[in-house]
Amino acid sequence: MNQISSPSRAGAEFLSLLRNGPPERSVEEERLHRKQRLAATFRLFARYGYDQGLAGHVTARDPEKLDHFWVNPLGFHFGRIRVSDLILVNDHGDVVEGSHAVNRAAFAIHSAIHAARPDVVAAAHTHSTHGKAFSTLGKLLDPLTQDSCAFYGSHSLFDDFTGVVLEESEGQRIAAALGPHKAVILKNHGLLTVGQSVEAAAWRFIALDNAARTQLLAEAAGTPQHIRPEVAAHTASQVGNERGGILSFHPLWDKITSEEPDLLG
Repeated sequence: MNQISSPSRAGAEFLSLLRNGPPERSVEEERLHRKQRLAATFRLFARYGYDQGLAGHVTARDPEKLDHFWVNPLGFHFGRIRVSDLILVNDHGDVVEGSHAVNRAAFAIHSAIHAARPDVVAAAHTHSTHGKAFSTLGKLLDPLTQDSCAFYGSHSLFDDFTGVVLEESEGQRIAAALGPHKAVILKNHGLLTVGQSVEAAAWRFIALDNAARTQLLAEAAGTPQHIRPEVAAHTASQVGNERGGILSFHPLWDKITSEEPDLLG
């Protein structure tokens, strides 16, 4: 498994991903891969300012126990999380590996998503500032930029905020609102993204928060001009796929593991 990479090794790994896609891995290798990318995601999210108290969680489905997922433990700052801190939770909310507590909201939301979407490997949700601000508008993103087009026709709105999500039924309603899409805007709450890899889900959250911020700035400055629907749809097919998410995450992975190698411990 790749650990801390030199610039030349990082470049070679990226070229391999670009040309060949992700390599074949054993169950054990895939588990470690997902856990390492999950820990790196928390470190990156801390740098982006997505941490806020006990709020926020990212999960990765276990590659062997498909109804179990790895998640950040309750009470740990994103910027301190290591691979060894992650906990494994089953479909009843029991911690079956690790010695820390699970966030009840994380279980309620993510267990429902993983159950409803067998294709989803990872799901990301935080209370990012711009994501929260945009969510109060109660609408979808407009196709304003090339980057926002990544979500054109593939994100939805959950418009029934009823408080902190603690019940499984509430998580099921969020999963239903997500539907087949790659993201959902939780009205008066924030953003949630999913992917067939940890890398794609994490990159999509960063990209969605950035798109929300861009639209807020554009609308504050004037009347933004929309990209035509046919062009937005074409652009979505170019920049919104799973492979693009993995490739976009790779430079961030290389940077964070080079600067904060303790996350791999």
